[in-house]
This record gives sequence, C-alpha cells and structure tokens, in this order.
Amino acid sequence: MPRHIVCLTFDHDHLSGFIARGMTSPTAISRGEYDVVVIPRLVALMERYGIKGTFFTPGHTIDSTPQAVLPYVEAGHELAHHGWTHRLPVTLSREEEEEEIVRGNESIRRISGRSARGYRSPAWDLSPHSIELLLKHGIRYDSSMMGHDYDCYFARQGDVAELMKPFARGRETPLLEMPISWSLDDFPHFEYMRLPNGSVQQGLMNAGNVLDNFVDDFTYMTRVQPDFGILTYTFHPHVIGRGHRMMMLERLIQRLIEGGAVFMTMEQAMGEWLARNQGARKAAE
Repeated sequence: MPRHIVCLTFDHDHLSGFIARGMTSPTAISRGEYDVVVIPRLVALMERYGIKGTFFTPGHTIDSTPQAVLPYVEAGHELAHHGWTHRLPVTLSREEEEEEIVRGNESIRRISGRSARGYRSPAWDLSPHSIELLLKHGIRYDSSMMGHDYDCYFARQGDVAELMKPFARGRETPLLEMPISWSLDDFPHFEYMRLPNGSVQQGLMNAGNVLDNFVDDFTYMTRVQPDFGILTYTFHPHVIGRGHRMMMLERLIQRLIEGGAVFMTMEQAMGEWLARNQGARKAAE
C-alpha cells in the first residue's frame, strides 16, 4: 500500500533569531514575541485535523518564554533541538557548538522530561564538527541538509572539499538525515526583513501561489516515489501565523489529506524509515 508521509515542522525561534542578528530594538523583539499569540492557534489547527507536528525550539526560547512552548509540549507534539542561541554552528568553535547542544538539551529536558531525538541547525548550516557532536549527545536524526527531496539518508562525516581537488566523500554515520529545502520553508517566501548590513529580504509573496508550490511538491512525490516517501515542510510561528498564511496552511493540510498524506512527527517518520531500511541502518552502524 502506498505510504506518503508529511512532516509539518515549526522552527520556534521566538526572539533568538533576531538577537543572533543583532536586532534588539523594541520593534524587532516584538516581531519575535508575536509567536506567543500564534502558538495556541497552531496547536488548535493541528488538533482539528488530528495532526502531530515537530517543533525545533532553541533553548533560548524555552528558557525565555516557557509559556509559549508548553502548549505544544502538553498537546503531544515533538520537541526537537534547535541550538540554545540561534547562532550558526559553522560560525562557532567546536567547544562553543558542543555547549549549544548540551545547554539546549538541558532546556528541553526541563520542560518536556526527555532529551531531544532530532536536531535542526539554525539557518541550516552545519559545521565540520556537527555530526560527531550530535551523535555524541544522543541525537538520532538531523534535518539541516538537502541531499534528497523525498527520502532520508545517513549523514556523512569527514568529507573533504577543496577547490583544486576532486571532492572526497567521508564515511556514512548512524545519524539519519531527514532533508529539507528552502523552497518548502515559509521564511524566504513571506518574511520581509531589513537586515543590519543594509540588505533587504523581500518576502511578502502571495500565499496562494506558495500554496500551489507546496501542494505540487507533494503531488510530484506520489508520482516519482509511488510506494513510499517523506516530505518535510518548515514553518516559523511568527511568519506563518498571519491570518492569510494561517488560512493557506489550513488549505494545505486539507489538500494533502485529499491527496492521501499521512501526517507524522519527524521522530515517527524516522522510525518508519528505519524499519523499512534495516539493512542500510546496520551498514551505517
């Protein structure tokens, strides 16, 4: 029987993304705080359709505003790791990156009672140390890379990328990669940003046009992988939470249900993928 899994994921950055960019004015802070309004609406929307999602939440969000995190933790959604600050791992030393992982897990355990199984890098930019550190600290899957669209794979460690030499691939690790895409992320489509360096991210695209793109990606999965596939969408509460976008999100859910989608958390989808690929799992280990 065909099995086409959809994961609705939310990067609950709250204030951390703005602070990491040096944007700490009252207006910037208020943009992050808008998610306090949105989170209960998102939880209610998914409850109406019987959907469990995955929230990638920085420790900074958890420790700064636990009341914004508790609604989805108490509703049984997956709480996954998104660093403690919202700094890119590739900009940190190995020691700083490990501190982010440890501190973020401590925040997750305090509010949920369990450690994170999954991780997503802030801005999706891993460092040369990330995979080693994630495995060291018990992370089972990552969702930061883009090497596939509808399938998972095992992350490699030790790639060598030099300008004047052929690319040398490292060895596969037991860390399962559950890939994402900027094209399936609400932030570049919708979020208008004037950045500290003077550049502008335009955003503000028509939600109906983005909806068509999002639905077509699912439809294409059912064609090119007719038996089994996993598709991951990424949303940010303070972005998707505006009225016309919330209506787009509900229409997306409705159309995916009509297309036969099975909604799962990332951890659940990981379990199903591993069960179907036991041989690959043993080889990676």
